[in-house]
Amino acid sequence: MILINLLPHREAARKRRRETFFASLGLAGLAAGVVAGVIFLWYQTQISHQQTKNMVLQTEIKRLENQIKEISTLQQEIASLRARQQAVEDLQADRNMPVHLLNELVRQLPDGVYITSVRQDNQLVNLTGVAQSNERVSELLRNLGGNSPYLTRPELVEIVAASVALSPRDTRRVANFNMRVRLLRSSEVNKAAGAASAASGASAAALAAPAAPAKS
Repeated sequence: MILINLLPHREAARKRRRETFFASLGLAGLAAGVVAGVIFLWYQTQISHQQTKNMVLQTEIKRLENQIKEISTLQQEIASLRARQQAVEDLQADRNMPVHLLNELVRQLPDGVYITSVRQDNQLVNLTGVAQSNERVSELLRNLGGNSPYLTRPELVEIVAASVALSPRDTRRVANFNMRVRLLRSSEVNKAAGAASAASGASAAALAAPAAPAKS
């Protein structure tokens, strides 16, 4: 007996394929949604962790900025204290400067030279006096420039020939002079002495070092 299917089997097969396609599409969309959700949650977790780290870093940065401000304030206070200490040391050193000046003038003043005026302005000293001749003035300049540890850089400002009447019949030719010289502080003298000692020690060590043997 022959059975004939009169139902629209092609339309039924097409319907089944369509249902299968939509079901697969729905499953794919659901899987994509799940994956996207997982990725979104992972990124949110990473962002949250990074924000927490950023907050910690900002807190540490603020703390370090406060410490830097405190250090800057301390450095300013230290610089101010050092400036005050240096000012006090300079005042103490300047207190002895007139004594050193008078001592050096007595030591370095050659015969035939007389100082009539001494004026000190900080470390600059102006000397006015009378000498028997120009050669005496030159000798005084040499003494102040090379023999005194406290006096340096003498400079002749003016020298003028004049006459001095010792008696009604005795007149002498003299030289009136005016010069400047720089007066050093004790700290400057000690520093210069230390540098000179170090230089002499280095020279002595270089001279004492054995010479290298000559190569044959």
